[in-house]
Amino acid sequence: MTVNSQNTLTEAETFATTNQAVGNITFTNTGDLVYSHHPFFAPENRVMIMDAKTKESKPFPNKAWNTPRNTDDNYLSNVLGIRNDENGIIWMIDMAQRNNVTPKIVGWNTKINKLERIYYLPKSSVPKIAQPNDMVVDTKHGYFIIADEGIGNGGDGSQAAFIIVDMKTGKTRRILEGTRTTKPENTPTVIKGKHLAVNEKDLLVGNDGITADKDFEYIYYGPLNGTKIYRIKTLDLVNETFTDEDLDSKIETYSEKPNNGGMSIDKKGNIYLTALETNSVAVVLAKDKSVKTMTSNENMVWPDGVSYNHLDGYMYVSAAQVNKGAVFNDGKDQSTKPFYIFKFKPLAEGVSFR
Repeated sequence: MTVNSQNTLTEAETFATTNQAVGNITFTNTGDLVYSHHPFFAPENRVMIMDAKTKESKPFPNKAWNTPRNTDDNYLSNVLGIRNDENGIIWMIDMAQRNNVTPKIVGWNTKINKLERIYYLPKSSVPKIAQPNDMVVDTKHGYFIIADEGIGNGGDGSQAAFIIVDMKTGKTRRILEGTRTTKPENTPTVIKGKHLAVNEKDLLVGNDGITADKDFEYIYYGPLNGTKIYRIKTLDLVNETFTDEDLDSKIETYSEKPNNGGMSIDKKGNIYLTALETNSVAVVLAKDKSVKTMTSNENMVWPDGVSYNHLDGYMYVSAAQVNKGAVFNDGKDQSTKPFYIFKFKPLAEGVSFR
């Protein structure tokens, strides 16, 4: 049943259900879903692939990559952020918080079913408090642009940042750490009257949702707990000669927003973002930057990733039930099966690989 009390612009269809929480979603060139199991629930299999027709899932890229071991670190420790690109490569951010391995970006080439490349993320770019969450895979300029929430290993979001990775050289840089547009505002996440808190302290999450327009001209982003979407020209953000102060002067406040998770965009510049507190996906309209409720559903509990499927023309959104996890409920997991994946038609054609 779709909740229409918020005057939604379109209905959300249930695409599939799963037995474990789905984090972020992306797609193969043939339209199959690749999705992360949300790390908050410590899943056995970190990433899965679902056949779009049969709805059957199996570990991605295979079981070995989802199996920790001591002999090497060519496996996935914990993954949330995943994106595809026009070359058929699925890129996965391994935050490496469950095992003693180095954080990395793993690229799997789905055309030939082989490892494409691993980019290791050093401590200088991913310190202890880092939680590299979501990213833009900018194949035009040759960079991974990662939003780091700053809540890893007890981090309070105040050191949230961007991590920039050069696709050619693998060089990584941490920028805009703890600055006004990356750190959270004091806007706690409140769902049905209950604060998202750990030990009665509100969890405030920094730089989170991120996307790029169709031409990779602008990066749009914002802290999960925050009232604004910001944007900056991509070529400015990746320019090594600019200091944080230089960059800050080039950042625009683009629009208002609710506390949000994932972010995507269409070819007309409408921005879609998961509104965590209201079981919905919001949209920032390009024509006037007003914020509307795009779609909503009573089972869209903690909508997390939102991604465009370039084959069928739908946006897909997961419902991860993160707020029902044990860490937020006195050690008791209150999530309920099944977990949902929804789809909805965007207002205009979406941008592939966003």
